[in-house]
Amino acid sequence: MRIPYKTLSALFLLALGGWLGSGPAKRYWHERNRPQWETSQVIRGDAKRMITSTGKIEPVLKVNVGSFVSGPIRELHVDYNDEVKKDELLAKVDPLLYKAAVDRDQATLATRQAEVTRVEAQLALAKNNMQRGERLRQKNQKYLSDREMDALVAEYKALEAALQVAKATVDQAQAQLNNSMTNLDYCDILSPVDGVILERKIDPGQTLASQFQTPVLFVVAPDLRKKLYVFASVDESDIGLIRRASEQNFPVTFNVDAYPGEVFEGNIEQVRLAATELQSVITYPVVVAAANPDLKLLPSMTAQISFEVESLTDVLKIPNAALRFYPDTIEFVRPEDRPLLDGSQWARRRNSENEEEAEQNQSVNLSAEEKAESQRSSNRRHVWVEKSGMLHAIEVEVGFSDSRYTALVAGEIEDGMQLVTGKKSKS
Repeated sequence: MRIPYKTLSALFLLALGGWLGSGPAKRYWHERNRPQWETSQVIRGDAKRMITSTGKIEPVLKVNVGSFVSGPIRELHVDYNDEVKKDELLAKVDPLLYKAAVDRDQATLATRQAEVTRVEAQLALAKNNMQRGERLRQKNQKYLSDREMDALVAEYKALEAALQVAKATVDQAQAQLNNSMTNLDYCDILSPVDGVILERKIDPGQTLASQFQTPVLFVVAPDLRKKLYVFASVDESDIGLIRRASEQNFPVTFNVDAYPGEVFEGNIEQVRLAATELQSVITYPVVVAAANPDLKLLPSMTAQISFEVESLTDVLKIPNAALRFYPDTIEFVRPEDRPLLDGSQWARRRNSENEEEAEQNQSVNLSAEEKAESQRSSNRRHVWVEKSGMLHAIEVEVGFSDSRYTALVAGEIEDGMQLVTGKKSKS
């Protein structure tokens, strides 16, 4: 006897329904629909807290070399980027006028010196005449009258005064000669320091006019190989960590675009007190000193700076993704931990974009003690591990973070433990 097709189909559906309602089928579908979790491993190692900023490279000092005298440039001995030594000749102003002034003042000095000699001779003659008159009056008062004796004394004293004037004119002429010789020496433009020529602002034949303002001829950067400064602007919220790092002599590293694969090192030399305010943001200048033996670092380069402000050795480090993870539902969370998903802290995470602004507004009205306590409590977090198909929460206290890991301060976490970081998508 042939069974109709519809009857077979109905029997099959009844048998399938009975099987699906049985325990093994339920367990099968439960395992089939159980999510697969992505995990990341807890590691042990060193942890560093870094603060990043950008800065500008500048020489420790820029010396402007000018000219005290006027005239055309006759010689030019250096150019851009030349390394010079102290008192090295950089350029020479035409000295013809200043040499002529020296010759003139030398002749004037010789004339004044000859005048001193003439007055000294006259003074010696007047002194002899006065002494002879005194001897004659000692023999007989009638040999020389008082009037004649007074004339001899007056002549002697007048010549003494004339000698003092003549000597003063010699000093004046000598001073004028010294001035002219100094101006002649100023025709040689010398380097005041050892350094590198950053700028050359003159050309051969150019005429200098220094009567009203000293023209700048060269800009010299001393000690460009020994030390450079990197000027960074650090936010006020980080300046306390920067000052502590300076006191503990933590290193500073930075990169420049010219050498993308190279890391340069320096140290914090100064945290300046002169703050800068831009659009209600307060920053402080931090001066980083760095050596430059091969002159790779050039003035005005932009540096990306990393300040090491805190360091720990041999600590457990939790992946940052594990701290950001929280289960979407309580179905696969063990019963003891399900109240965490109903708590306000997880609810706030689901609406973090809206709640963050509300929390910031609320923190404005908190006292200093409450703000400090809020900051400390923000370091107490939860991470999740999978055990027997269920998610278990572990409370941890964390410290500072880098780009991938966060240092563990306290919590039942072991090295190598796999922490849940997300749910695998089903293909």
